[in-house]
Amino acid sequence: MSGSAQPALEIDAARGPSPLGMPPAEFLRDYWQKRPLLVRNAFPGFVSPIEPEDLAGLACEDGVLARLIEHDRASDGWKVRHGPFAEYDFPGLPDHDWTLLVQDVDKWDADIRALLARFGFLPRWRIDDIMVSFAATGGSVGAHVDQYDVFLLQAHGQRRWQIDAGTSPSLDFRNDVDIRLLREFHPTHDWVLEPGDMLYLPPGVPHHGVAESPCLTFSVGMRAPAAAELLGDYADTLAADAPDELRYADPDLALPGDATEIDEVAIQRVEAALRQLRMDDPDRFGDWFGSFITTYRSAVLPVADDHPLPRAAMEQALTDGALLWRHPWSRMAWRRARQGSGADAARLYAGGIAYPLATDDAGRLAAADSIDAALYAGLGEAGRAAVAALLAAGHYRLEQEEDEA
Repeated sequence: MSGSAQPALEIDAARGPSPLGMPPAEFLRDYWQKRPLLVRNAFPGFVSPIEPEDLAGLACEDGVLARLIEHDRASDGWKVRHGPFAEYDFPGLPDHDWTLLVQDVDKWDADIRALLARFGFLPRWRIDDIMVSFAATGGSVGAHVDQYDVFLLQAHGQRRWQIDAGTSPSLDFRNDVDIRLLREFHPTHDWVLEPGDMLYLPPGVPHHGVAESPCLTFSVGMRAPAAAELLGDYADTLAADAPDELRYADPDLALPGDATEIDEVAIQRVEAALRQLRMDDPDRFGDWFGSFITTYRSAVLPVADDHPLPRAAMEQALTDGALLWRHPWSRMAWRRARQGSGADAARLYAGGIAYPLATDDAGRLAAADSIDAALYAGLGEAGRAAVAALLAAGHYRLEQEEDEA
């Protein structure tokens, strides 16, 4: 890109690497959190691994987050219903103007989860979930904005996407509906996506999708906690760990001119009291964030086993050919330790718990969807102990040959 030329908002990945149509570094430099991008043929020849009937069935299950959004064109009214739904809810729906949305389908369907490997150009801990929506012809959720990055992959049928890529879009919301819809929407671009096409939208870009035909859309959404959420959890952590003797103090108290006044010196003492709670240790701060981000927005957490398998029995099972499979809701990430732990020290975070490990072991475990005997044998002692602890905590399930029969 030369001079002041702006990068294109539409490209064809048939002429470049999938799924971005360009080297990932170029995408991150020119588009990520900066500009929308429509990638034609991001997944050439794509065939959806899930059918609309499968999605409707999933929406009827307990514990699944699902919504049904219906639009009345005559009144421009919107109706939102939340799951779980009953099977008889769907046959009575019209053949137009409704959308079923199901969150976290990657946690319930291994074929959907496998798509996440194609987004390896992003930190895994930044990816939240794959939401799948089915829309009857005309189905939509209205013109809106998201406060996180999203990749919208067309999986079946055709959907028309309109976006406002202007510099100052209107962001006022309607107050007469139960969902956050824009009061005004002035699209600058209008595209119809075919299966395999993908639209990337950074945060804050107004967009409106309408099904041209019955269609499935996969939304790969990012995990982007609001600053208020970060501050709230950070403050809770500080407060929970603070010793009781850390208090407001005024050993330099002078005779007040007015005993009812909160003077400037008192305000400075309050600030000093709060500063005592700062996490000046970068590893303590890193532990807080690692714990926070591996539990953030988790609808389900792995449950510890009431009768955990002894480590020796686990090791024998691995030797006999068993595998440890990662719980689909388990979230793991790792970071390098920064102070006083040696150059090879790291921390693995799983569901809010930190495990001190060597960097190689932390990286292997965070990336592994399954553990076999070879991977386990390549771990150090701390890594092997962590595997046993993770199995007991519910982050892995032991699958033996008889389980597959």
